[in-house]
Amino acid sequence: MTKPVCVIIGVGPGNGAAFARKFSTQGYQVALCSRNETYLNELANDISGAAIYAYDAADPNSAKTVLPCIASDLGAIDVLIYNAGAGRFGNIDNLTTEDFENAWRVNALGLFAAAQQVIPGMRAKGKGNIVVIGATSAVKHNADFSAFTSAKSAQRAVTQSLAKHLGPDKVHVSYVIIDGVIDLKRTRQAMSDRPDDFFLKPHEIANAVHFLTQQDQSAWTFELDLRPFGEKW
Repeated sequence: MTKPVCVIIGVGPGNGAAFARKFSTQGYQVALCSRNETYLNELANDISGAAIYAYDAADPNSAKTVLPCIASDLGAIDVLIYNAGAGRFGNIDNLTTEDFENAWRVNALGLFAAAQQVIPGMRAKGKGNIVVIGATSAVKHNADFSAFTSAKSAQRAVTQSLAKHLGPDKVHVSYVIIDGVIDLKRTRQAMSDRPDDFFLKPHEIANAVHFLTQQDQSAWTFELDLRPFGEKW
């Protein structure tokens, strides 16, 4: 029996790696997509059968070329996890128009381009999941996040539009708001005074994302907020 296919766009040592490990252990063939091919090769050595693909989320041509290649290599895509995110932090006085555009290209345009490529295969199967990894900035807009927050807001809007459009086709589209600091080596070093329970654990985020993809269509979640118990909100 052919394994279902999970594509993860935006794979790094935190959530992306955790998604890959979780879905692999649940019987999926995983395709890892990132600009950092060196890291992808390292991660693929730890995940049986993982396939790696160079991918630039800011360039719609990546979606047009890489995602059809994945479908040809592995089979029709069952789950797309859009984990790509970028944005320089600052207010309108100290950011450039290029900063603003790049945040939008990765978070919103990149999602739109990727979704266009996987939707036909999911429609043909009569099922599928698109999970978009967002941030608190999608719903809370602070002065020093002007590029990032506008891009994440646009991403959330695209996701909601997709959810309403694709629901009748039995394609479940969901948005995960990450509210807190991810437990990574660099965040631990930068916040060495913080206790363990201050950080969001990537493997627990991955468990929640996998749960979304297993929901019955009679009770689908669109938006899921994830935060440590002590996070202010």
